[in-house]
Amino acid sequence: MRSLIQVDIIVLHKNIRLRDNAALFYGSQNNNYRIIFPYDSNYWISNGRSLRQFQFFFDCLCELNQQLKDVNSKVEIFEGNLSDLKSYLEKKQPQCLIHMNYSTDTKYYRDTFNDFITHFKKTSRIKIYRDFGIQVQNPNRDRWSSDWNNLMKKKTFPIPLVNNESNKSDFLTCEQFKIKFPMQRFDGIQIGGTSNAEELLNSFLTERSEGYSKKMSSPIEAESACSRLSPHISNGSLSVREIFQKIEKHYPISKYKRDLQSFKKRLYWHCHFIQKLDTEPEIEFSSMHRMCDSLRENDNDELIEKWINGKTGYPFLDACMIYLKRHGWINFRMRAMVMSFASYNLWQPWQKTSPLLAELFVDFEPGIHIPQVQMQSGVTGINLPRIYSVTKQSFDQDADAKWIKEIIPSLKNVKVDEIHSANLNGEYIAPIVDLEKSSKYARDNIWSIRKGDEFKKLSKSVYLRHGSRKRQ
Repeated sequence: MRSLIQVDIIVLHKNIRLRDNAALFYGSQNNNYRIIFPYDSNYWISNGRSLRQFQFFFDCLCELNQQLKDVNSKVEIFEGNLSDLKSYLEKKQPQCLIHMNYSTDTKYYRDTFNDFITHFKKTSRIKIYRDFGIQVQNPNRDRWSSDWNNLMKKKTFPIPLVNNESNKSDFLTCEQFKIKFPMQRFDGIQIGGTSNAEELLNSFLTERSEGYSKKMSSPIEAESACSRLSPHISNGSLSVREIFQKIEKHYPISKYKRDLQSFKKRLYWHCHFIQKLDTEPEIEFSSMHRMCDSLRENDNDELIEKWINGKTGYPFLDACMIYLKRHGWINFRMRAMVMSFASYNLWQPWQKTSPLLAELFVDFEPGIHIPQVQMQSGVTGINLPRIYSVTKQSFDQDADAKWIKEIIPSLKNVKVDEIHSANLNGEYIAPIVDLEKSSKYARDNIWSIRKGDEFKKLSKSVYLRHGSRKRQ
């Protein structure tokens, strides 16, 4: 039997919430626990990470800290990575039992996480809890869908038990952290925290979901018609299971059943895509279909810089990039379009453009972003290449160019047709590439590599590893 004075250590990474938090719940069962967040500054500047993401995360962490006061607990901020924390625990808490939620992340975190759990598994001192609908052990796509549904329908975890011990800490509190590490505020981005997530979910279920299935394609309508829960899901300020169950409960009385059904599918696809990175971590750097890595071997820093800064000469695409930079979010179709432009029209390697784009997303989720980037770059081998027409999207999504003119005021007196066609006669940046010629070049190169038997053979293996077996 474990000693009653033994301390349980709960280590945070994501899942920054009080409810439905397995590590927090099980780690509190002996009423003597510490909740530690390792602040690794290098992680927040690693592949695809950024300070705007940390701002949102820290909002979530501070709110969790406030909520923990009701159970006589708090968040302790440890300065260092998991390797540093491992050394600390071995020295200061050699008998502790460690609780962590499993997390699919980039190589930087994955390497230290694996080393951390391997070390403590030797003495059976660590417990790892399943997150989302990811199959951690022996992933099997044939049963993935049923596993996911079963997990979503299970009872959520209650809040942690009261902490009966006031464990002393030499780590930083949230308030001390703010003083020691003053942060630049990004005013245009969403604010983190479970209370904000709940407010968004409730307004989406009761009002904003009307027309969601159609409006989500428009960068104008999507701003309010989409749930806007993505950064909360990414940071875990609200669990996917709790969202799923609230939708199920509200569905019978909803006026917008078709829209809620469409949104529920996105929860499924969220976990489906994260599973890809978890199953094959190498796709952070290599194309799912390895033959595609030979397509774009050279990069052009000048083109990439103009693309990421919204200076391509195509007003609609530039407006999307400027909007994204301001708000840390844009709807899915526009994400696909800007990535398609970088990979097809500019013919730049996705490995170079992907992290730059990821840094702008407050809701950056590596397991979604990386597979989606590969889809929009035509390198998965199991998805048909789709080259988005910037001109068509401009006409379709902003017919009167009102949104474009709001974001790029210098175009306010320019004719609408000239804006859509990017035929601006010196009144705007000259286009950095010819859409028609570059699209043809990309199409010819992509399809030439897809015709061979070896390509098709490898595509089958990609499907067996990553392909969906059942549509939700």
